[in-house]
Amino acid sequence: MRRLGLAAIAVVTTTLATLSGAGQSNPFLGQWAMTGTGDDSSLVYWLEITESGGQLSGMFLDRVGNPNPLAVVKIENGELVFGQAGRGGAPGQEYRARIENGRLVGRHTMVVRGRRGGDPNATPTERVVNWVGVRPPSWPPFSANGKHVFGAPVALFNGTTLEPWGVQHAERPMNWAIEDGAMTNGERANNLVSKQKFMNFKIEAEYKLGPGSNSGLYLRGRYELQLLDDATDTRTRRDLAHMAIYGRVAPSVNASKPAGEWQSMSAVLVGNRVTVILNGATVHNDVAIAGITGGALDNAETTPGPIMIQGDHSKVWVRKVVVTPITEVR
Repeated sequence: MRRLGLAAIAVVTTTLATLSGAGQSNPFLGQWAMTGTGDDSSLVYWLEITESGGQLSGMFLDRVGNPNPLAVVKIENGELVFGQAGRGGAPGQEYRARIENGRLVGRHTMVVRGRRGGDPNATPTERVVNWVGVRPPSWPPFSANGKHVFGAPVALFNGTTLEPWGVQHAERPMNWAIEDGAMTNGERANNLVSKQKFMNFKIEAEYKLGPGSNSGLYLRGRYELQLLDDATDTRTRRDLAHMAIYGRVAPSVNASKPAGEWQSMSAVLVGNRVTVILNGATVHNDVAIAGITGGALDNAETTPGPIMIQGDHSKVWVRKVVVTPITEVR
């Protein structure tokens, strides 16, 4: 998912003393996993509000892309008000929320401009999105490198059928095909979502990328490992590089092969900790994942989730996907 955030944003801060009163803690501080309500339940966000030297600031993941600094963080009449900068430095979208029974209950107005490929002259429409934020889970002291007990491997692709896969957007065609024993995406393809869900597991995959291509492999449908043709790329931010935990943790080394060559990866995910090997090199060693990444299917981090492969970005071929569940964490 190659969507860069704003390079530099001046954070508008507000002193805590004027926000919550002397001697009172600020209930908005910390991380929040936010999910839309009603018809917007597929919309998920991630927010972190921090305080340093009496000043508020924050990071926000607006469904897709990567977490970015907030341009505005303040509290007005008991409401948290935050937002990122708009284009050209103009005021951006404003989000407002209150604390209700320990939850962050808020809303914002979304501008709907039509689907990609639609009428560019269509008049934008607005609608209010209501959402609820909860605290992220407190994970046990797991290690991805433990001597875990593994179950039977599950082959999500055997070279002949796409039966193990569904799609993210049911109203759109799949647009994936099998070519020479590999599954590959066509123009405007859907994102593949495995029908089977997994909690703790090892995944092994083999794939190749077209020149300049980028795609993504999502663990539990929530944490993207970036797939990117960057063997000779020195410009891309490291936290957006090949096999980065997208927008959160950069790979420790560049182990990429050139476009058109088959590459192999394996990852062990236990709780929120992951070890990843790319083309024989360890690029993440028992790394903690702070929260969902852009494009996540949901915020239910403590439940099993599917494997998702992006198809709506660039060309990718996948000839192997095997998931081996962990039956006992050690």
